[in-house]
Amino acid sequence: MAVLELKNIRKSYFLGKEEFPVLKGINLEFERGDFVSLLGESGGGKSTLMNIIGGLDRKYEGDVIVDGLAQKTKKEKDMDAYRRDTIGFIFQSFNLVSYLSVLDNILISLKMTSLSDKERHERAIELTKQVGLYEHRKKNPSQLSGGQKQRVAIARALASDPEIILADEPTGALDSQNTKEVLALLRQIAQSGKTVIVVTHSQEVADYGTRIIRLADGQITGDERLKEPYPVESHQRMNSKALSYRDTFRTAFKHFTHSWKINLLIAIGTAIGLFSVIFFLGLGNGATKYMNDTITSSVNPNVVTIFKRTTTDNKLGNEQALQQTQQELGNAATNLDSTHLSKLKKVDNVKKVEPTYSISGLGTLTASDKSKSGLMTLDTWTQSNINDDYVAGSKPADGEIAIYASDAKELNKDYKSLVGKKITLKIPAKTAAGASVEVTKEFTVSGILKNPQGPASSSSSLIATYNTVKAALESANADSDATYAVVTVNKVDNVKSTTSDIQNLKIDGTKAFVTYSVTSFLDVITNITNIVSYVLAAIAGISLIVSIFMIVVTTYMSVAERTKEIGVIRALGGRKKDISRLFTAESLILGLSSAAIAIGFAYLGQFLINKALSSFLDGASIVQISGGHIIFAIIVAVLIALLASLAPSGRAARLNTIEALASE
Repeated sequence: MAVLELKNIRKSYFLGKEEFPVLKGINLEFERGDFVSLLGESGGGKSTLMNIIGGLDRKYEGDVIVDGLAQKTKKEKDMDAYRRDTIGFIFQSFNLVSYLSVLDNILISLKMTSLSDKERHERAIELTKQVGLYEHRKKNPSQLSGGQKQRVAIARALASDPEIILADEPTGALDSQNTKEVLALLRQIAQSGKTVIVVTHSQEVADYGTRIIRLADGQITGDERLKEPYPVESHQRMNSKALSYRDTFRTAFKHFTHSWKINLLIAIGTAIGLFSVIFFLGLGNGATKYMNDTITSSVNPNVVTIFKRTTTDNKLGNEQALQQTQQELGNAATNLDSTHLSKLKKVDNVKKVEPTYSISGLGTLTASDKSKSGLMTLDTWTQSNINDDYVAGSKPADGEIAIYASDAKELNKDYKSLVGKKITLKIPAKTAAGASVEVTKEFTVSGILKNPQGPASSSSSLIATYNTVKAALESANADSDATYAVVTVNKVDNVKSTTSDIQNLKIDGTKAFVTYSVTSFLDVITNITNIVSYVLAAIAGISLIVSIFMIVVTTYMSVAERTKEIGVIRALGGRKKDISRLFTAESLILGLSSAAIAIGFAYLGQFLINKALSSFLDGASIVQISGGHIIFAIIVAVLIALLASLAPSGRAARLNTIEALASE
């Protein structure tokens, strides 16, 4: 049975409504081991017939039957498999991929076989020896002569062990010596049992075959048998398969490295935008952590300050109710009694409840023969003061008081010497009925506190224990109910939930408490810092739009530059999706390269900025790039690459194979 049958093949081209017939009812059969020459002048329909046999042109009438199977009704994916498994192309202009070596050009076909990597390499080496190019296997096509290039094309056509070899004017660009060598190779191929069909206009070339079919004006004008087909020996043929993701990626990477200069420039351009996004996110992260650490180092994050809620409007939010309560502090009506304190102690996760005083007013502080008058505030020491910084002495015990260095210096030049000495405080207070009284109390100075950061305050702050302040108030018959309470939560993670529970506590159907915690303050700071860093990152990210266009242009240029390569891959059995993946993979490599450069720049910037500002920030890092930022940058880079590759890769996949092969 014939390996290939052509039944009434007709083909026409149309210019407007005018029809131009190219093939006019071709009926032929081809045997295995035959070396057939399609002989005729240009325009006779030889190349068109070859494209139909090779499955590149499907717009024809009639049918092509291979091994008893009709090709006309096959789907596109089946025709791709047909070219991979059955057809090997040899082109007049060689159509070698310029950036690949001789060995890699041969491997293009082998990548679409089921052979292992090792087996592919061994077969490619064997083929270079077969065509006499083993010593040139590592050279690029630009380093080869015309005859050598055609031998590479022959080796590539043979690589996947096809049944039919189609050679379009294989000697048209060669001198006489190379012509003889190429024809000898084609004869050897036919002798191995394959069907070789050569398109030629040369009688000399045609005479090398076993059969000459003459074509003129789309019709067969002669069919001459020169000799019988060569005997065919059966052998196990290798199986073909579609191009894998891995091999597609490898090919894309080779082209990427081949054009590394332009790709590096594009990658750096894209990396600038990614770097800015990473850096600003890291800056926001570092600034937030720095402020959080600064605040929590001076204030215990486990404590929540509790005030009596003065409004009866349960719908009013905590922040608004807190502002109203703070405006009324100092009145007996705002103080917390035993009922309030008992209620707080029963809340889940509350470790400790400390009733607290905060008494303010114009007072006098006296040490020996020196006095200081002005606005005074006497506060209770609580767990919120656990991180207070003492320049001398320590926290107060009962009967003791701690003062700030600025006040101590006004009372004694050798201010640290005040520790252990007596000091008298006079400060106004109120009775339970609201009457004004003066509290006068002598204390022992337990310690001198470091002045708080920020601008100097005109008021004086003093700290004593709850029992000490309570005794002073009671001795003056002043109201001794707590001004507020400090609640210590068992875990930092429970602060938010516990705060919410306290805010919802009710006495006589009315919400009883408003709260303030460093955690809520830190949340505000974090939100503001995040917003600023996100806005800066978004502004920087605008440059990524430019990056998308850069990659789009680069990929389109790559498609235009590699049009012939696209045609070759399709002719060898590559699918449209393989072509699309090829350019998508190259865009992804470009995107990932950009991400790698951006990440490197970002870490370098982090190191330099943190080192430069270290002395100003007590060794803290103001830029802290996290793993999440890196993952985000990689995801953005991948998305940019995918978006940028959509149009160019789609265009590449839609290219007409015949036109792509004919492009220059």
